[in-house]
Amino acid sequence: MNDATDPDTAVLPPVGGTALATTGPHDDTAVLPTAAGPRPPVFGLETQGVSAWFGERKVLDRVSLTMRAGEVTALIGPSGCGKSTYLRILNRMHEMVRGAALAGRVLLGEDDVYAPGRRPAEVRRRIGMVFQRPNPFPTMTIYDNVVSGLKLAGLRTGRAERDDLVESSLRRAGLWAEVGGRLYTPGGALSGGQQQRLCIARSLAVQPEILLMDEPCSALDPTSTRRVEETIAELRGRLTIVIVTHNMQQAQRVSQSCAFFLAGHDSPGRVVESGPTARVFSDPADPRTADYVNGRFG
Repeated sequence: MNDATDPDTAVLPPVGGTALATTGPHDDTAVLPTAAGPRPPVFGLETQGVSAWFGERKVLDRVSLTMRAGEVTALIGPSGCGKSTYLRILNRMHEMVRGAALAGRVLLGEDDVYAPGRRPAEVRRRIGMVFQRPNPFPTMTIYDNVVSGLKLAGLRTGRAERDDLVESSLRRAGLWAEVGGRLYTPGGALSGGQQQRLCIARSLAVQPEILLMDEPCSALDPTSTRRVEETIAELRGRLTIVIVTHNMQQAQRVSQSCAFFLAGHDSPGRVVESGPTARVFSDPADPRTADYVNGRFG
């Protein structure tokens, strides 16, 4: 665990709360997204000594990792090694679990997302999430599914601006050509791959700086997987993406950086190795990484 005497980090006990790290002044004012105008800056993410618990069980141990701005970082490793928990820590979803706790710092640019007074809703607007299974609102129209992200974030827009945002978001998610002529049909009527891209469009409508993706293709067929991967490639450079995947070929195809997580039988998950994807797969420094990426365990 981090040293509680470190002036840059405040650590709570490993049960019953969330450690809040201190930073300087910050502004939680939500900026109204617009489809036109200058592109917002691209930020990276960094974690410093992040540990996590569920009750008394420690599930992550001192994870320090840099996710470079504008790049795709893949998190790989066997089931149960803490990848999804780590992903949820990045946008403060971990603290929604009863008995969850954490220590360490999560930096979005220079801002600590766990700084005192930082509102979780604002963090989740800036750091969006796409889940393993598509979760559009099935009875809402495609149009309303996209703008629902604005409503959930508490952002108000005029009709013309909403129209622009819907088109812009669907285009960025690679879906406009397929659904642009039927925006007022139910989102639940789309195919699985289209629903997942609709969820990506919903996240993009609030113009996040970071997009987290938790095995976004695990429930999709190969064609839909290819389309989602194309969408990831299109988004790279415009925002920072962190993706959890069990598909080693996918990690190689979509990411520029990679981090290998591993947990022991009685020990929490930690990062064994991280670096450029090409090096991690072709010339790993740790033999456990080599065994995993070559399919010898996991």
